[in-house]
Amino acid sequence: MHDETHPRSIRSFVTRAGRITAAQERALAELSPKYGVAPDSGPLALGRLFARAAPCTLEIGFGNGENLAALARAHPERDYLGVEVHRPGVGRLLLALEQHQLTNVRVVCHDAVEVLERQIAPGSLAEILVLFPDPWPKKRHHKRRLIQAPFVTLLERVLAPAGVLRLATDWQPYALEMLAVLGAAPRLRNLDPGGGFVPRPAERIPTRFEQRGTRLGHEVWDLAFSRAT
Repeated sequence: MHDETHPRSIRSFVTRAGRITAAQERALAELSPKYGVAPDSGPLALGRLFARAAPCTLEIGFGNGENLAALARAHPERDYLGVEVHRPGVGRLLLALEQHQLTNVRVVCHDAVEVLERQIAPGSLAEILVLFPDPWPKKRHHKRRLIQAPFVTLLERVLAPAGVLRLATDWQPYALEMLAVLGAAPRLRNLDPGGGFVPRPAERIPTRFEQRGTRLGHEVWDLAFSRAT
């Protein structure tokens, strides 16, 4: 299933132990049964997972979960599924979900490629967010970048017709590469009339990654593509 240009032996992330607080460890142990989804649980029936029928947004690589939690609070009529490999960030999001008693979020601590392949049904997502993925700036590491043609094919597969894919990066060369890769995807249409970048969505809160880029003087580039009907 994987294109030879992007074999699964090359991952877009490096699993780091990182600093995890005692509270985050407790959250992983105690709150995962409530909000978590096991990566080996098989294909997900979203209506059963959330006990209702509602549009579902998937955020890939949610970091500390600030944006995901804020969206869930602002839009109780929508459901949200977050995928992240780093346990401290997952623990932090779980704490926020419990603090605000958010029932419209579920979390998978696993590789997004495998989640998309094994757990997300075709055409089941209304929206996908990929915000500030690692740009892997060194040329020898470009093969690790997440936004490549095989991955975009997976995104096309799980988006519903007219569903929207939103991305952002503060690394201009990666922004231009994303634009080219997504522009070549047969089932995606750029929502910018000129075929370029779109304005920053007002409801996206500045995450830690975005704030760091701003402090360094980086411009942010946003992209939005819809799945052709």
